Amino acid sequence: MVTFGPDEVELVDKSPCAGIRADLKMCLLSSSCCKKEKKTPRECLKDGLVPDECLQLRQSFFECKRSLLDNRRRFRGHKGY
Repeated sequence: MVTFGPDEVELVDKSPCAGIRADLKMCLLSSSCCKKEKKTPRECLKDGLVPDECLQLRQSFFECKRSLLDNRRRFRGHKGY
């Protein structure tokens, strides 16, 4: 979802789930709920007025955060990108 220019700008945040978080943020901010209805991204997620892509990114972000706490998954690596 995040598209960068030819000079490949990197994220400042280097945490394990930063890529998914940035994609989710951009997806929510570009949704019609935030643009036209002037709602916050949290309100849009709560009301379910976001595209399916944003809901899938939200689930992926949840899985990434959960993998940080799961001791079995710590050795396999994080689910994020």
